[in-house]
Amino acid sequence: MSKRRLSSLVLAALFPFGALIHPLAANADTLDDIKSRGTMTVAIDPTFAPYEYTDANNNIVGFDPAVMDAVARHLGVKIEYQRMSFSGIIPGLLAHSFDVEGSALNVTSERAKRLAYVVPTSKTVNGALVRSDFRKIPQPATIESLAGLTAAVKSASAPEQILKQFNETLKAKGLAPIQLISVDSVDQTVAALMTRRADFVFDDMTVLAGVIKQNPGKLKSTGELGPSQWIAWATRPDDTRLNKAISDQILAMKKSGELARLQKANLGVTFDTPTSDFIPAQ
Repeated sequence: MSKRRLSSLVLAALFPFGALIHPLAANADTLDDIKSRGTMTVAIDPTFAPYEYTDANNNIVGFDPAVMDAVARHLGVKIEYQRMSFSGIIPGLLAHSFDVEGSALNVTSERAKRLAYVVPTSKTVNGALVRSDFRKIPQPATIESLAGLTAAVKSASAPEQILKQFNETLKAKGLAPIQLISVDSVDQTVAALMTRRADFVFDDMTVLAGVIKQNPGKLKSTGELGPSQWIAWATRPDDTRLNKAISDQILAMKKSGELARLQKANLGVTFDTPTSDFIPAQ
């Protein structure tokens, strides 16, 4: 038998096996990888109490970790947290540096172009935090009352984008823009406020309430300002099975009342979160 004939027979014999392997390899995705490893790598910025922060023993705790724990139990895996600054989370997710992001992420139409949100777990309403002796911003605050002032805000966050939108409004009215000091953490925004480098901090009202509690008599809220937004985690757009697995567990927790219980315990309030059609229009 010729070598060419022998090679053809060998290839013919191997082909059905190869045909079976290829679809399996093609269908493997992040959810399969997570279950195979037994761990889910989650990126988080634990500087955003009460959503995610560290306790006295440096354990990551808060509302988001509590919900993520339930998701991991449902999948039968353990969580391996990867700590990083908030500004690095979306780039890291898209670069496949971890499996999923687990920090509170405001749902915006712009982000939805690059990410796939799971169903929301909470809702955010923003506001301005000032020193107790600061009188330039009334209660309730208005966009116009922020003109010419300096704001401290987390870099790459939804509140930062809202302030930029406020500046468009101020520009159209011929008013001075808000000067932005963009930093990596809530603690850094508060430090800028307390050292008078900033006139106000702009962030989620629930987060600001915690900051006021930690600094009795020194700080005050000026009320809600700007649009409310849903809060959700995100996966890569091609991780549809992982996205659905996480969403299904959150929906099950919503139905059982567990999600509302965790909201009340960690955030002090409850929200009736949507099950679909929650991405805002452009």
